[in-house]
Amino acid sequence: MRELPHWHTASAQGPREHNADAVGAYAAAGGGGIVFALADGVGDHPNAAFAARTAVSAAVRTPVGHGAVAAVLAAQRAVLGFGGTGDCVLVVAMRTDEGYGIAWVGDARAYAWDGYTVRQVTKDHTLAQYFRDHEQPVTPRMEHVVTTSVRTAGDHEIGTATVTTGGLLLTSDGVHKTLSGPTMLDILGMPDRAATELVRTAISLGGSDNATVIVVDPPGADLTTEKFRVAA
Repeated sequence: MRELPHWHTASAQGPREHNADAVGAYAAAGGGGIVFALADGVGDHPNAAFAARTAVSAAVRTPVGHGAVAAVLAAQRAVLGFGGTGDCVLVVAMRTDEGYGIAWVGDARAYAWDGYTVRQVTKDHTLAQYFRDHEQPVTPRMEHVVTTSVRTAGDHEIGTATVTTGGLLLTSDGVHKTLSGPTMLDILGMPDRAATELVRTAISLGGSDNATVIVVDPPGADLTTEKFRVAA
């Protein structure tokens, strides 16, 4: 039976009235498979928080063999099944024999983390990214306008990627839109403290949103070294 990875998570409400972020992980009994999920509710409202918790709960209970896209679709069915207007963005990481299958909607992110380098593997589904892809000017507000979400995404709009390095970093935008890549990388080198420090630093540097992370340590990595770099 394959050994499960070592992982840790942290979340902070920050200056918002509600913490509308949610995280979860689930490993079925008797196997080495595990599913991680992080959701960020759209808006500062209890409905957004409920949507995020609902999405994460459904996503992590998806059987590993079904794939990460199936986990996002399960989250969508769960959120739509409760009615209302709450919505969220979501990133899912599902362990496979090759590493992790990643699926996402919106601007929740996944990074590959091998103990030395960190590399973003998701691509934000935002108006800003759409304009960049079409070589058009971008305004700061566009960074916060998502073009897909759990409630609205079609099957063909769900992003997918694969991580083979063994380690992961999943973040809500309250972290990655506040911290630079080098800052995140420095903090990832803190054994067992990285999740807490990423969130604490994002808030202390003026982050105006909820801040949430999941850190999955790469197996066998020596995190006491200082030979880290941000991959392009």
